[in-house]
Amino acid sequence: MSNPAKSKPSFSTGSRWRIGFDLVLRTLLVIAVMAMVNFLGTKFFHRYYLSSQTQMSLSSRTLAVLRSVTNHVDVTLYYDRQADFYADIVALLNEYRAANKNITVHQVDYVRDAGNAEQVRNKYKDHFPSEADKDLVIFDCAGRVKVFPGSLLVRRKTVQVTPEDPKQKIEFERRPMAFNGELAFTSILLSLANPQPMKAYYLTGHGEPSLTSDDKVIGYHKFLEVLQQNYIGVTDLTWVGNTGVPADCNLLIIAGPAQAFQEPELQQIEKYLQEGGRLFVLFNYATQGHPTGLEALLQKWGVGVIDDVAQDANNSKSARDIVVSTFNKHPVVDSLAQVQMQLYMPRPILKINPASQSANAPQVDELFATSAEGTLIGNPAAPPHNYPLACAVEQKSIPGVSNPRGNTRIIVVGDDIFLGNYYIDSGGNRDFLNLAVNWLCARDFLVAGIDARPVTDFRFEITKYQERRLRWLLLGALPGGVLFFGWLVWLVRRK
Repeated sequence: MSNPAKSKPSFSTGSRWRIGFDLVLRTLLVIAVMAMVNFLGTKFFHRYYLSSQTQMSLSSRTLAVLRSVTNHVDVTLYYDRQADFYADIVALLNEYRAANKNITVHQVDYVRDAGNAEQVRNKYKDHFPSEADKDLVIFDCAGRVKVFPGSLLVRRKTVQVTPEDPKQKIEFERRPMAFNGELAFTSILLSLANPQPMKAYYLTGHGEPSLTSDDKVIGYHKFLEVLQQNYIGVTDLTWVGNTGVPADCNLLIIAGPAQAFQEPELQQIEKYLQEGGRLFVLFNYATQGHPTGLEALLQKWGVGVIDDVAQDANNSKSARDIVVSTFNKHPVVDSLAQVQMQLYMPRPILKINPASQSANAPQVDELFATSAEGTLIGNPAAPPHNYPLACAVEQKSIPGVSNPRGNTRIIVVGDDIFLGNYYIDSGGNRDFLNLAVNWLCARDFLVAGIDARPVTDFRFEITKYQERRLRWLLLGALPGGVLFFGWLVWLVRRK
């Protein structure tokens, strides 16, 4: 039996070498491209988001705070992974970690990881409010511990749910409106980076709203919360006529006084400002025609308080409020250019130019105003124009002169109700308060707002009949259609 002829190779030796060389070259090129992409990615790194629901870019204020954090901060997310907004919290903390390598994040699911959960409870047992507390975010910086409850990360609103059957009882439910994670976490990091908090004194005794009041309109409980979130301790101050403003006062707040100040108090406040103090004054519409004494004091600093109330019919949601969208150039309001503020019966506050002004006179800037159609309630015959509603004053440092408290800064607004419990959440009112107190305290690196992230609530409401049709469509028609077309394909191929 003869041996079969030896088959001829499919590729010659030269062809095999060319194919091998081409394969090696292409592989090296792919590796080189991947290496360059990784190099460029590490040098010029940016995050891109495909969904607005997962976007967690940090504000400029948070980035400024993160740059001030030089010590290691250990963040423990003691949370149920199935809880609402858990993914949002993790995404936000990952952004903090990416912006500052001194921050580490640990996730402990107390439901599914009992061992690690017990270790966390034992380590921070002195900081846990109670054994029953769940869903906590724990910040630990060299033994300084801050624990934030997850229940406060989401602002909710009670809404009425209309029943499908009119005979059914009307129900109410709490729906999420805004996610406050960045505001809370940045405030905690600020407190950890600065062990000694700023101290503000809130002057009382003249009919000012209470910082502890939960009154829905004029209470100042939310005002106090904003100061605390900015790591500013607040103490009530009843009388300054004898002892003056305390030496440790970083900010003096006078909000909506209804009665006139006595002369000794005005003298002590003037002395405080001359020493480089910082003052936040909010007037109330009820003091029109009833001077408090602060009006004359502020004139010395270039601020005039008009004895009237402004109105702007074309920019109002009701008969007494003004929606402000006209802002001037100043660090306090630069970041508010794209938002609106809502004030309630504000008094005009404007810059006044004295006849003789020295070279070291304080700088006065008008912050925001009505529209060009603004008018005065007490003088409707006056031609309409822009009425300023707030001013900022800064006394620049004088060569050879050092003030014990620093450089004088003052903000005067013609309304106090816009920062009360009701209006503070309207538009950019809360952001303005954040910006104002940080500028007054000379924390210029924090003069950038952090907005609460709105929560988009998607709801698909259907009737019982529509629910039955949808069930048959998903469980019957769709699978049945797939089976039918599969049978047709089989039938065609069989023929």
